[in-house]
Amino acid sequence: MTIDANRFELSPIVAGLWRITEWKLGVQERVRWIEQALALGITTFDHADIYGDYRAEGLFGEALQASPDLRRRMQLVTKCGIRLRSAQKPYRINYYDTGAAYVSAQVEQSLRNLHTEQLDLVLVHRPDYLMDAAALAETFTQLTRKGKVAHWGVSNHSTSQFALLNQHHPLVTNQVELSPLQMHALDDGTLDQAQQLGLRPMIWSPLAGGQLFTGEDEPATRVRAEMSAIAARYGISLTTLAFAWVLRHPSRPYPITGTGRIDGLRDAVAALNVQLDVEDWYAIWTASKGHSVP
Repeated sequence: MTIDANRFELSPIVAGLWRITEWKLGVQERVRWIEQALALGITTFDHADIYGDYRAEGLFGEALQASPDLRRRMQLVTKCGIRLRSAQKPYRINYYDTGAAYVSAQVEQSLRNLHTEQLDLVLVHRPDYLMDAAALAETFTQLTRKGKVAHWGVSNHSTSQFALLNQHHPLVTNQVELSPLQMHALDDGTLDQAQQLGLRPMIWSPLAGGQLFTGEDEPATRVRAEMSAIAARYGISLTTLAFAWVLRHPSRPYPITGTGRIDGLRDAVAALNVQLDVEDWYAIWTASKGHSVP
């Protein structure tokens, strides 16, 4: 099953809120941060119910409550399906749950946390080995009919897992990891499937969790040296180059930031104006792999 890709669109760069609890911003500082992101053209904000020990959504929601006009200017993305142990959730173990009761409850909780009447996109955070695709699709349908969720997608799903669920309910994206230091999505069919279906993937950790800047292993050292030379030729930062490398893929991905620094957001947005040469793209690939293409 496919859908019209024109029905769904995010901002070219997505702001990730995974670390918002670490930013130590007051409510008005969070409002200002959102306003600055919007001014840069970043209108999509990526959350998950478990981020920040279940507190991240609420911090963002406090800002939206303080400045309600912001909500109409953005798209809210969140995820559910992981039962993560914490002081608030004393599960015996961490586990996945895509049952109707849990997904519905988490969607309702995210709506309350974010002080909104509808979520623009909800993703199943991780593949649930016990997922009943038909039953989960029915949950999606019911929540959509109620106006709770506009669109559905998945995160970290294989091509077969995506296809199974997409067969029962149209999905709009698969959020996967991709960076010059983590390139599995180039070879495992994920990005091929996105092109095949005309659906744009979301990309998490395009900076490899900071390893592009601080990694001391051999691949990180090689990639940093190669990228530093390329960035100098283009007159851009290493961050901008990393985002440009991801954006160069023909699946037209939506890369997600992870920074609370506005300068970091600016560096990411600057990549939209970089047309990375094919040879330079492959030079980064080669540095990461440690060998040339076959």
